[in-house]
Amino acid sequence: PSAWRIIIDPIDGTRGLMYQKRSAWVLTGVAVNKGVETNLTDIELAVQTEIPLVKQHLSDVVWAVRGQGARAERINRFTGERNPLHLQPSGAPTLAHGYASVSRFFPGARDELAAIDEEIISAALGPVQFGKAHCFEDQYASSGGQLYELLSGHDRFIADLRPLMEGVLSERGLALGICCHPYDICTELVARELGVIVTDASGKPLGARLAVEPDVAWVGYANESIRAQIEPLLQAALQRRGLLKQEGQR
Repeated sequence: PSAWRIIIDPIDGTRGLMYQKRSAWVLTGVAVNKGVETNLTDIELAVQTEIPLVKQHLSDVVWAVRGQGARAERINRFTGERNPLHLQPSGAPTLAHGYASVSRFFPGARDELAAIDEEIISAALGPVQFGKAHCFEDQYASSGGQLYELLSGHDRFIADLRPLMEGVLSERGLALGICCHPYDICTELVARELGVIVTDASGKPLGARLAVEPDVAWVGYANESIRAQIEPLLQAALQRRGLLKQEGQR
């Protein structure tokens, strides 16, 4: 058997690219091959390559080897010029005036996910002041794109909790629909090597069988200060709804 197992998402963010709204990404994870037991946690090399919009002449590629940090380049696709790119997660201690999102890309349980979002932000930042914006959100329908927003300092907190909505949807007579899968999140090593904290919904290190079927819930924090503030609020919101007991990768 091969020493390595490779998982690839050839176009993560297909719909946004089709409509020329946002870049998509080629995501690649290379793991020590443990057969069917191979896990996201076994990935040793991750590469994330931007597929730019037609009107966009610059494209980024970021990669990491476990324990060796991450590197990035910005490529001019017209001239072929490549330049080193310095990427760094946000060092802001709170979510105030920054970008923070609970993913709710598709209909079915958007109201429940939005309620969790509102509960967290309200507890973290207090009541909204007249004429002011506490923080902002960005529903980037690409897990790789979301990781990039975290590792580049654009976003401070992202939670993709779609798998936890299965019970809520079932009570409504609805199917779970599309969730994040291991191939969507196989470059989380890059984010972690740059200092982003990536966990599962219960706060444990993110893990899932390295296959195409499992549904993956994940949370990303730009830094430890953000995590210390937001994770307890997220946990409380999930526990109040009885959702953590559903957490886990199928």
